[in-house]
Amino acid sequence: MSTERPTYANGKICYIEVPAVDVEVSARFYHQVFGWNVRKRGDGRLAFDDAIKEVSGAFIPGRKPMQEVGLLIYIMVDNAAETIKTIEKHGGKIVQPIGGDAPEITARFSDPAGNILGLYQEPTIVKP
Repeated sequence: MSTERPTYANGKICYIEVPAVDVEVSARFYHQVFGWNVRKRGDGRLAFDDAIKEVSGAFIPGRKPMQEVGLLIYIMVDNAAETIKTIEKHGGKIVQPIGGDAPEITARFSDPAGNILGLYQEPTIVKP
């Protein structure tokens, strides 16, 4: 069992509640697409830790999905194009393909519950 702790700092985003129509389906989607660790909390609810254990959260049934872009959360990925394929394979939909925020490498997707989130790929830095 890992004893790693997230970074504790004033102003850090630390917790996200993700609306879920079916908690199991949403948990499986984020685990399969982004490698999030899914775990059961003490109260029995499914929760998650992101791939680097810096942000945690829970899947919340009965809450309306974020289906309109307002506050938009981006998930950093190594390869946006490959992640898009994985999203579609596991029940998500692409709502803005790569190129919509050019020159940034981003895309937007909806998860199985209909929440819209973004993907962000750090551009390759070419050194002279």
